[in-house]
Amino acid sequence: MGIIAWIIIGLLAGLIAKALMPGKDPGGLIITTLIGIGGGLLGGWLGKVLFGVDSIDGFFDLSTWIAAIVGSVILLALYRLLTGNRRSHRHA
Repeated sequence: MGIIAWIIIGLLAGLIAKALMPGKDPGGLIITTLIGIGGGLLGGWLGKVLFGVDSIDGFFDLSTWIAAIVGSVILLALYRLLTGNRRSHRHA
């Protein structure tokens, strides 16, 4: 897949992850896209390590989208844990 496909998958996977995990989100559209791209890479790696499958096959493959969304949810949860405390201290 090309870089444009990774950016599109990243943006959409990041938006889906934010929809699945509603709440206060640190970061904007760029952070969402980066979380989605990183989530796609994480999801693909986890698919290979845990299940022995190549889950990042192509743009239109369901396994690519599932891997990207699952990885994005994991990264979003970690991102919220790391940045959530800093945001709450700013308003105090």
